[in-house]
Amino acid sequence: MIVHKKVLWITRTALFIAITVALQALTLQFGNQLLTGSIVNMILILAVMICGLPTGLTVGVITPVLPTLLGFGPLWPIVPIIIIGNMALASIWHFIGKIAIPIENISYIIALIIAALIKFLILYFGVALIALPLIPGLSDMQITTITGLFSYPQLITASIGGGLAIILLPALKRAILRDK
Repeated sequence: MIVHKKVLWITRTALFIAITVALQALTLQFGNQLLTGSIVNMILILAVMICGLPTGLTVGVITPVLPTLLGFGPLWPIVPIIIIGNMALASIWHFIGKIAIPIENISYIIALIIAALIKFLILYFGVALIALPLIPGLSDMQITTITGLFSYPQLITASIGGGLAIILLPALKRAILRDK
């Protein structure tokens, strides 16, 4: 039975990673950060809420690394900041989103607000104050552009991703429970 649980965990986690990276590659062609970021955040939240914190954390760590290895991800000095932001998002959703509150979905809404805000703050200040100074040779325009990408759009994409996850979670949970 223990082997079965480990295999199931590996399979589900790998599936969430594969879906996320494939959708990152697909939506990158459209050049729309709001689309790509929202989908990535939604899948990260679904991973943690359906499969648990270890899956959410694993997806949050691997999904910025793998695209960068494949040549379509962020600059390497930014990757650790994204990982920290993803881990914060997953952890907040795990601990707040799973609280049983009598008002339907209120814990999800609280998790959405807090997680989106924390991820935004981590990414904005982490990129602007830590990562960008470590990258030699960036022009002022490049610094401004990168800082802009990791500012308010991150709050928007985490919020949209959380909203989409809230909409999809009940149906996905029913589908999973039906198979048990």
